[in-house]
Amino acid sequence: MDSCCDNKSNELAQLRAKQGRVLYIVLAINAAMFVVEFTAGWVVGSTALLGDSLDMLGDALVYIVSLYVLHRGLRARAGAALFKSGFLMLFSVLIIGEAIRKSLLGTVPEGDWMALFGLIALAANLACLGLLYRHRSDDVNMSSTWICSRNDVIANLSVLCAAALVMLTGTLWPDVIVGVGLALLYLHSSWQVTREAWPQWHALSPNETQQG
Repeated sequence: MDSCCDNKSNELAQLRAKQGRVLYIVLAINAAMFVVEFTAGWVVGSTALLGDSLDMLGDALVYIVSLYVLHRGLRARAGAALFKSGFLMLFSVLIIGEAIRKSLLGTVPEGDWMALFGLIALAANLACLGLLYRHRSDDVNMSSTWICSRNDVIANLSVLCAAALVMLTGTLWPDVIVGVGLALLYLHSSWQVTREAWPQWHALSPNETQQG
């Protein structure tokens, strides 16, 4: 019986170690791509790229949270979720403000550069999706991470569509609409996470050890 428990413990430890390695890799990819895409969006004047960079930032924070809570309790998870929520809320508001400023100035982004960086972001997300695929059914933490990464591909495709429409029409509105749409989506998600996480964080004591 003891041998069986020891084996199960070893298997669980090995699984957590494998999950941790994958999460560190996809964290590095998304953190790097956030810097690249945010910078590119700012330089070429693309609200859609700025909005999609939120996607990368959101993912990086999701992976940080996933790593942080691998061996921690409910209060730690709630606190990490609140941190992530606040960060996304701040960046969403900044991007909406930039979209308004650009709309007033009438600045048309460079569609070819939008498409190039959109393709790079899509490739990065597909790489993360491939790395997470084998762990998608391990547990609820990894499953939610997989779903998040899978949905990111949709955001990348919307940026590519915006780039194509910008080049086709020669106007800024496809870029503004997609960028603001992504920012509003993350603003809404941030508010939802805050509403769910705050009661948990507030209700549980700092010494709470429940794993959930």
